[in-house]
Amino acid sequence: MSPALTATGIGKRFGRRVVLSGADLAVSPGEVVALVGENGAGKTTLLRICAGLLRPDRGLVSTRGRVGYCPQEPALLERLSARDHLVLFGGAVGLERGPALTEGARALDALGFAFAGQGRIAVRHLSGGGRQKLNLVLSLLGDPDVILLDEPYQGFDHGAYADFWQWVGAWRDRGKSVLIATHLLAELWRADRVIEVPPCPVG
Repeated sequence: MSPALTATGIGKRFGRRVVLSGADLAVSPGEVVALVGENGAGKTTLLRICAGLLRPDRGLVSTRGRVGYCPQEPALLERLSARDHLVLFGGAVGLERGPALTEGARALDALGFAFAGQGRIAVRHLSGGGRQKLNLVLSLLGDPDVILLDEPYQGFDHGAYADFWQWVGAWRDRGKSVLIATHLLAELWRADRVIEVPPCPVG
């Protein structure tokens, strides 16, 4: 089966600093790929390029189907509630208010967020784990075909962490293409393949 995500010869620099030099990856439907590398190797930059949020200096990215992206740092609006975020982000992927709230609340509850009690609280008052759960669920609205995750479990309690990996297995079973940037080497057995992003020389 042809890949749903392909990145070929990706190069990126910020000023004089080379972040990526000829990075390649491919993820097929029904496949979980772990992206590993040293801090500063360019994992986050490569994910942002694959998500279409950053333009590479060279190389090509091809995706098939809709892409969902969960950044490492939650991209949340501090004064808005979880409900507000579900409606706002759901609308961006074509969901009406009702379906966005239903879909998002179900996913948040499954991660132990307790949407009925916390859904109307401003994000700035949520715990770090609560913010990260919302961050993950927002990336899943609209049932994307390609799921890009940048260490999405930061701040999760043990139960939510275990649930997350169950979700990963379910996504694989449903034919999703999943790319996870991770530093948890003990969890690499959960992936079908591991791709290492090597550090780039300075200059």
